[in-house]
Amino acid sequence: MEVGGIQALRRWSAEQSGRIGLVPTMGALHSGHQALMTRARAEADLVVTSIFVNPLQFGRDEDFVQYPRPIEEDLKKCEEAGVDFVFAPALGEMYPSAPEVRVVAGRMGAVFEGEARPGHFDGVLTVVAKLFTLIAPDVTVFGLKDIQQFCLVRRMIADLNFDIELIGLPVVRDADGLAMSSRNSYLAPADRARALAIPRALDAAAEVALESGAGGNLPGAVEDAARSVIDDAVERGELELIYLSLVDEATLQPCSPDFRGSALLLVSATVGGTHLIDNLPLEF
Repeated sequence: MEVGGIQALRRWSAEQSGRIGLVPTMGALHSGHQALMTRARAEADLVVTSIFVNPLQFGRDEDFVQYPRPIEEDLKKCEEAGVDFVFAPALGEMYPSAPEVRVVAGRMGAVFEGEARPGHFDGVLTVVAKLFTLIAPDVTVFGLKDIQQFCLVRRMIADLNFDIELIGLPVVRDADGLAMSSRNSYLAPADRARALAIPRALDAAAEVALESGAGGNLPGAVEDAARSVIDDAVERGELELIYLSLVDEATLQPCSPDFRGSALLLVSATVGGTHLIDNLPLEF
């Protein structure tokens, strides 16, 4: 496994042939990230993982400096997953000066996580576009836990004509049901137990959706099942709800009462000061 910045990447790329798979990350890797790398390995001859803490996607109140950077542990996880090249550029390589030209996420990037973190998805798409340009992957693998990010990357690929196959890997969960996330390390044991209300809410929605088969329940009944679980947790002081919404998977707009098609149930909450997100794909 090789590790380096832009020049090392270019030297390495010039010597390779075959299909390249990219897994973009900001480091602080866990087994969920390794699952992305394993999937990329199944889809490509060579796997590149990027480790870069992107300042453009941090808001004014978010601590870019304190974001975890356990690089030695991350490199070990990459090697275990069979990564061929770890692209770990310095900040000055990626942004020699403050960028004037950026990718704008538009309406889909201004809702939900984008509303809570203005400009966040502009920063995400800008750095992903740079990674696509630098690495020129044939396929890229993203986790579906960050489903709004996935939807926006998919739209950027289509709108900007990137010739890249996008694969989404279903949410990877710990044994207790909590979606794997680098942020989980911030949770005290008691807060982690409280956070389980989020997957319980999604399970309740899935059960209602399943009871009468695909299309049998109106979207409102499914959303209400999840909201009931979350409301109980809020009343007990276990979490603070940021949003819970059932949306059209293609547009991220709220589902109408008679909606039919692919939908997403989105949940975001703060538990013990830690911002958590999760989602459930549904068909109506």
